[in-house]
Amino acid sequence: MTVALDPGTGPLALRPPAPPGPGRTAAEVAKRALRTFFRTPGLWAMGIVQSGGFLFAFRFVFGGAVHAGATRYVEYLVPGYAATIVLFTGGGVAVAVAGDRAGGFTDRLLSLPVPRWAVVAGRALADSVVNAWVIAVTVALGFAYGFRLDGGAADALGALGLCLLYGVVFSVVFMVIGLVAANAQAAQGLSMVAFVLAFFSSTYVPVASMPGWLAAFARVQPVTPMVDAVRAVLAGSGSDVGLALLWSAALVALCTPVAVARYRRG
Repeated sequence: MTVALDPGTGPLALRPPAPPGPGRTAAEVAKRALRTFFRTPGLWAMGIVQSGGFLFAFRFVFGGAVHAGATRYVEYLVPGYAATIVLFTGGGVAVAVAGDRAGGFTDRLLSLPVPRWAVVAGRALADSVVNAWVIAVTVALGFAYGFRLDGGAADALGALGLCLLYGVVFSVVFMVIGLVAANAQAAQGLSMVAFVLAFFSSTYVPVASMPGWLAAFARVQPVTPMVDAVRAVLAGSGSDVGLALLWSAALVALCTPVAVARYRRG
């Protein structure tokens, strides 16, 4: 006699696939974000145009009016601009995150049993790749505009590492902006706050040249020590690096839980 086993109750019953782990979740989120970026020429092309345009303007239009002490202005400008370029491109991060929420992608993603922190990690990973691309373009344009290294390769790699670190830090900050904004337009507007931090810092002019009240603000906000640390490392010094790393750790520690909490709320 032949006995037919119910495939739903027998020993060979099919089991649902296991939910994706944190690594796979982060990789898939990053892959989707990168695919969208590189398949949209307006995004990566604007990064080149914007980077080159701003750097050109400060180097050749405003540079003659700025005195950076004994340092040539181009040597002062390029490290600061490379360190803060993410503040100009980060608005795209906020807009993309807000757009994913408005388009329903975030809701579909969060309907799956995936770790919420892995979603944040995947988005940060993709943004880090984009930031590396923009920083590389910025540095290449800096050399084309007359920037030259005074230190060795180790100093240059250390400064590049700091720039990439800042990219990760501010990617999380802009992610939070995109998650709390009502829509993509609001996210773009909120991102303009980053311009205040970039311009009211030592990125383009020495803090000592500012009025006293503005210099006081410039010294205590995070961008100034971050920029000064990059310049110091290029000069073979470690001054301001500790404060820059402290600010970086503080921003990540503050913004990451907020981003994870917002993703949990959906």
